[in-house]
Amino acid sequence: MTDERVLDKRREALEEEFFQRENERLREKLRETEEMLETSRELHRVTGIDDFDVLVRLAQLGVKADTLAAITLVPLVEVAWADGRLQEREKKAILDAARDAGIDQRHPAYELFSNWMIHRPAPKMVDAWTAYIQGLSAHLDDSQRASLRDKLIGRARGIAEAAGGFLGLGNKISPEEEAALGMLERAFERAT
Repeated sequence: MTDERVLDKRREALEEEFFQRENERLREKLRETEEMLETSRELHRVTGIDDFDVLVRLAQLGVKADTLAAITLVPLVEVAWADGRLQEREKKAILDAARDAGIDQRHPAYELFSNWMIHRPAPKMVDAWTAYIQGLSAHLDDSQRASLRDKLIGRARGIAEAAGGFLGLGNKISPEEEAALGMLERAFERAT
């Protein structure tokens, strides 16, 4: 075999190795992208958040659908119990939101969630939610944080409005519910 032929064989081996490794890298990147998209779709299903950038960022941060379901539902329960009692319309709205988030009788969290409809959760739950939201918010840009806040607090506001005023008249949100909404919203503020 001539020196040129040996050199050609080595070049071919180098190119084959390079492209094989590059193909593996590209396949891995494609697999990661597909996983990220699937997680984003699941997060959208659970929360109804339509902002793709927020969903992708949450997926990048490792937020899973069950976690996001919890952070979506805790504000609803807190606002509903803010005035010390859970009204029937609030309960129905919360159960509808839980079902939309995939929490039904087959879900492991359903029993716990159902218990929240009877007994107000301990304040430690809201403290844990607040700490998590503050930590999560530190990893989101202003637009992503605002989008997540608006969706979560907007849903909680919907629960507060579900009870309505007396015969549908007057302010639909009680002062206690308004205070709870304010407290929940402050969790999204950047630490200074």
